[in-house]
Amino acid sequence: MKELARKLEEMNIGTVREKELLAGHTTLKIGGPADLFIEPSSIDNLRKVMELIHEKKVKWTVIGRGSNLLVSDAGIEGVVIKLGAGLNDVKLGGTEVLVGSGASTVAFAMAMGRKGLSGLEFASGIPGSIGGAVYMNAGAHGSDISNVLKKAHILFEDGTMEWLSIEEMAFSYRTSVLQKQRPGIVIEALFQLQPGDKEQIIEEMKKNKEYRKTTQPWDSPCAGSIFRNPLPNYAGQLVERAGLKGFSIGGAKISEMHGNFIVNAGDAKAKDVMNLIEHIKKTILTLYGIEMETEVEIIGRN
Repeated sequence: MKELARKLEEMNIGTVREKELLAGHTTLKIGGPADLFIEPSSIDNLRKVMELIHEKKVKWTVIGRGSNLLVSDAGIEGVVIKLGAGLNDVKLGGTEVLVGSGASTVAFAMAMGRKGLSGLEFASGIPGSIGGAVYMNAGAHGSDISNVLKKAHILFEDGTMEWLSIEEMAFSYRTSVLQKQRPGIVIEALFQLQPGDKEQIIEEMKKNKEYRKTTQPWDSPCAGSIFRNPLPNYAGQLVERAGLKGFSIGGAKISEMHGNFIVNAGDAKAKDVMNLIEHIKKTILTLYGIEMETEVEIIGRN
């Protein structure tokens, strides 16, 4: 890994650090070290990183702003690539908007609203990056990414890049083709928005954001929704009905505000969160016969 780090530093591709603690890069504030942590300064440098990783046959993991993520206490083997400041450009062409995967979803949605472009009102309270939002088809308030995305620019492990259409992305509930069938990295996304009344758009965004603030624990370290909704049921309601709100294991606690959120109540470890997730799963299965499926992405060494 040291040889790879040295090579990447010589290539001047951006930030390169060994044994970087990932707790500082996740919204849960949990996570052990990455063998090698890289934050590329451009799309071209990201492509160079992937080509070298592919050549060296090194394991790789991609993160954005670290929401919807639970990283093991033992950290992550291989290379962790963070998509950030080098991949957050926004290019406006009428109602079509090209945005880099490292851009903040909330900031991007609000910026488009201020320009009188409608379609991203639902995203005004969704944390994380555009790349992560596209990867998992993030959604809220009755809409999701699949309703506004036109196509996505994907970088594959061997360094090849390809634009995937909305059909090729194979979106479904919190899922895309990138999660299993065609693993790849979202580097850019092209959105098709619609002209609208700026004041009305901003007002709706403010209401959506305020709703999240009053119903979800965004003032505490958390990873967003822990479970997918087992429709027609809702995960948070099942947890609340089971009397689990406020239940804790170690430093991990089920939020008093929303049953589908686990907060880091003080020096929580990944194992605390995992044990709490398993406790919720067993309880809901026993009481209601419903198998809960995690929405949060759990990664790293066992």
